[in-house]
Amino acid sequence: MKGKNILWVDDEIDMLRSHQIFLEEKGYVLTGVSNGEEALRVLSSENFDLVLLDETMPGKSGLETLQEIKEIAPTIPVIMITKNEEEGLMEQAIGMKIDDYILKPINPLQIYSAIKRQLESRRIQEGTISKDYLDVFRRVDDEICARPDWNGWVKIHQELSGWDLEFDRFSSTGMEATHEDLRKRCNFEFGNFVEDHYRDWISTEKEPYMSVDVFRKWVIPPLRKEKKLYFIVIDCMRYDQWLTIEDMLAPYYNIQRDAYCSILPTATPYARNAIFSGMFPSEIASKYPKYWLERSKNEFSKNRYEQELMNEQLRKEKLNKVTSKYVKIYDSNEANNLRRQVDSYRSIDFVAMVFNFLDILAHGRSQSEILQEIAPDEAAFRSLMRSWFAHSALFEILHKISTHDADVIITTDHGSVLGQKASLVHGNRDTSSNLRYKFGENINGDPKQTFSMRNPLDFKLPAESPSKNYIIAKENYYFVYPTKFHEYERQYQGTFQHGGISLEEMIIPVITMTPR
Repeated sequence: MKGKNILWVDDEIDMLRSHQIFLEEKGYVLTGVSNGEEALRVLSSENFDLVLLDETMPGKSGLETLQEIKEIAPTIPVIMITKNEEEGLMEQAIGMKIDDYILKPINPLQIYSAIKRQLESRRIQEGTISKDYLDVFRRVDDEICARPDWNGWVKIHQELSGWDLEFDRFSSTGMEATHEDLRKRCNFEFGNFVEDHYRDWISTEKEPYMSVDVFRKWVIPPLRKEKKLYFIVIDCMRYDQWLTIEDMLAPYYNIQRDAYCSILPTATPYARNAIFSGMFPSEIASKYPKYWLERSKNEFSKNRYEQELMNEQLRKEKLNKVTSKYVKIYDSNEANNLRRQVDSYRSIDFVAMVFNFLDILAHGRSQSEILQEIAPDEAAFRSLMRSWFAHSALFEILHKISTHDADVIITTDHGSVLGQKASLVHGNRDTSSNLRYKFGENINGDPKQTFSMRNPLDFKLPAESPSKNYIIAKENYYFVYPTKFHEYERQYQGTFQHGGISLEEMIIPVITMTPR
């Protein structure tokens, strides 16, 4: 790129004039100096975009010069030129944050390529991303027109989630609005797809795998093989959010991704109880009525009996001899206690852990202006999650578990969606307070914006009375009553919610990790 200033430090700089002319013809501005002291003096008074640094020079060596360059200009890229292939030297240079190195003898094209990688890779990548995304946009549009099945929607969601992260990295491609429009269209079509097929899904053992199948598909098989297993549920984790932290675990684990479908409503009392019990809500309410607390005013108490339901499921699978432990984490003190204790779990066959941080953070964001300022959108929320995970007890726990000779399954119960559009709902005062789903007596909503379940038992949901029904929000709608409609519309606009039908809430990551 024209106008980029390069400082070249080499004790034989006069002999490299032909190389300098070649780079100048490519548009770079070259300044040559013959030793480290002079390089540091020039860097202290002038601005450069990149440094070419000879490793072997009389006086101050290349490594010594590198160390002082990083003190003067810590962000400037440095390419080291060396004839020394000794591994220790390279490790030392990389440890001192060298950006690239080239082995002598060098030629002008080799130098040019290295400079271009450092200075122009982002611009080139942004241009490539824009072109590649247009190809993806056209292909996904064609796939939607062809009416994808469940596996087709999983593939689309996984691909778009990957692109979410690409646009986080390159935020000025001009494709961001196009990507958002494609996601909106996908969720519109996916909502219709779920409405057409959901009743069939819950009535068959064929794919898609659902919340009730998680143990049967991923947990029970390794336990039957007497394989030690950790099962970790990170409440309210979306597929794109998992992708933001996966690379941190890659040094310790081999990682395999799968997906399943959350049951409706995509909310903790339904989806997570279904995971630990292997049963749909109506079955839990019928068989274990004391464990079913749908109408409890305390949100945390609605999943109070996960451990009991898990033990019942293990017993039904005739895994009575499997030693197990269940741990639920709500705050940092509990997480830190678990971090200190986790090495003592080596002798336990099956350990289930539930971490509620993300769900609490999503709800807390709705009530905190500071959190809304820190995480105003989905990209910022992904960044916030990555920051939390990097410094969390959970990351340390997973690092420790990687030494336990055990497999790890990480999943969640449901995802979340950023509420953008208010949908008017009518119901009596006993109607539930959730924003993405409602249950009660004779609830009504806009049929274009909701999935109505008039006969709950047909959807394997409890029906204590003939007039009870559920409505589920589609796309990114959230429910608001006619009373104080505009006040609540403003209050919940742009908040993360769950319980409804969207790719983000229903297509759930299941990650199987084996220690490296």
